[in-house]
Amino acid sequence: QVHLVESGGGLVQPGDSLRLSCVDSGRTFAGLAMGWFRKAPGKEREFVASVDWTGYNTQYSDSVKGRFLCSRDNDMNTVYLQMNSLKPEDTAVYYCAAHPGTGTYYTSYAYWGQGTQVTVSS
Repeated sequence: QVHLVESGGGLVQPGDSLRLSCVDSGRTFAGLAMGWFRKAPGKEREFVASVDWTGYNTQYSDSVKGRFLCSRDNDMNTVYLQMNSLKPEDTAVYYCAAHPGTGTYYTSYAYWGQGTQVTVSS
């Protein structure tokens, strides 16, 4: 069973940093590829970043590449999204997702968290 819980969202100013965490309370975390997605008001949900089960392979959307860093700690059953140089357009609900497998990115993910709000505003 996979149960994902995100945390770390909040209200920050442009240029600030924020780190999101996603904990899986299940027993199969090391066998899961993990992803981060976001949904802004009036927009479709979009891919942000992903990491494979080893933590060595990552993938990012063009809009966050160079600013965001996705990592994981399999001992802690946690995946992180370090967000730097935040912009107002990064404002969204951020979701953690998981999918069984050895890939870095999947077009659909089997498990989803509830989301955490990130607001970037001056």
